[in-house]
Amino acid sequence: MVFRSRPDADLVTDVPPTRRIMPFIMPTRNQSLVFFDMDIDANAVDADVARFRQQGLPASIMHLVAIAATRILAERPRMNRFVAGGRHWQRRGIWISFSGKKRKDDGGATVVVKRLLDPAMSDEAIIKALDSGVQEVRSEHKNRTDKELDLFLALPTFMLAWLVGLVGWLDRVGLLPKFYIDGDPLFASMFIANLGSVGMDAAQHHLYEYGNIPLFCVIGKKRHAFDVDDRGAVVAREVYPLRFTFDERIEDGLYCLTCLSRLKQLLHAVPPADAGAPTPAQ
Repeated sequence: MVFRSRPDADLVTDVPPTRRIMPFIMPTRNQSLVFFDMDIDANAVDADVARFRQQGLPASIMHLVAIAATRILAERPRMNRFVAGGRHWQRRGIWISFSGKKRKDDGGATVVVKRLLDPAMSDEAIIKALDSGVQEVRSEHKNRTDKELDLFLALPTFMLAWLVGLVGWLDRVGLLPKFYIDGDPLFASMFIANLGSVGMDAAQHHLYEYGNIPLFCVIGKKRHAFDVDDRGAVVAREVYPLRFTFDERIEDGLYCLTCLSRLKQLLHAVPPADAGAPTPAQ
């Protein structure tokens, strides 16, 4: 029996045959990887970041990418799908996960948090929602994920392996409880890793087989890039490199790349002329 819904999604019934067969030809996410690199103009991003900070909002490029992704996943919902149990599912809601280190040193623990973002939210409201997650990362208190991992890792390895296998089976058959999915950051629409915040370049990242994230974005540190303009002249500019990994099984490459082109367009949007004047945060 194939359930037509699960706690986080609904079964997609109009998938073309060539796409329906893909989960059986390529049963894992890392057999289905497609990579795409994109440079974002640093001047446009930095101007937006400065505008939000003048309003007292702790914005960064990670926040701007999350805002643009939320808008795009609402505009083009087929990108907000995932594969589980050999079937295609349309996710309910836009969930963004991101990671950070409690301290920027070798001993700093990495923490992953997840937020539900409504496309009807203002940019300012999205920044505030994400900032609550950033504060959770920086806090010395353990979050829900940390506490659950401590509990699981206290078990004997054979029992831990059995439990992880059970979670995977429940996910494949659509019986994983909603409270578990909502609390697990690897069940999300997109994962964002801002390596530039720790001075690193963007890496090509794998997708996690556990969970159901089909899209991963890595942001690298600001760097110089050289382009050739329409007149053949070499032009230097500062950019933020973004590297994407997505699961080809959820949608065709053209649809995915069109979404990423739209993301670039949103991030390159020129702020209003009066952007320097603070406005009330919503």
